Amino acid sequence: MNVAIAVLALLAGSQPITSVPGPEIEVTEQKEVAYEALMGGQADRAIAQLEARLVQEPEDPALLINLGAAYAQLGRTERAAAAYEAVLDSSTRYDMELADGRWVDSRRVARMALRQLGSMPVVASR
Repeated sequence: MNVAIAVLALLAGSQPITSVPGPEIEVTEQKEVAYEALMGGQADRAIAQLEARLVQEPEDPALLINLGAAYAQLGRTERAAAAYEAVLDSSTRYDMELADGRWVDSRRVARMALRQLGSMPVVASR
């Protein structure tokens, strides 16, 4: 069962943290979030990668959102919903880059994914 969800994720691979000078420092971090496995239709592999990372970062929104996307690819909507709800309950919150280049708050992404759960095929983003 394909579930259509526009899921956000940061670019795969690790990159150094960069900052922009100014009154507020903006930090952009790129991390491995099993993007390639999700895009390759390897949901089981993505789940294994994401769950391993969640042991060290249990409240990370990008990991949880892509975990939800992987479960949705397998038609396991209850588990997908639980992953998205964990983002809403997480004390960690940040803006994430969507596939279309927009930056959106991680909790908003989770709410969007919950609303769309079950309505379209899963699409992970970088």
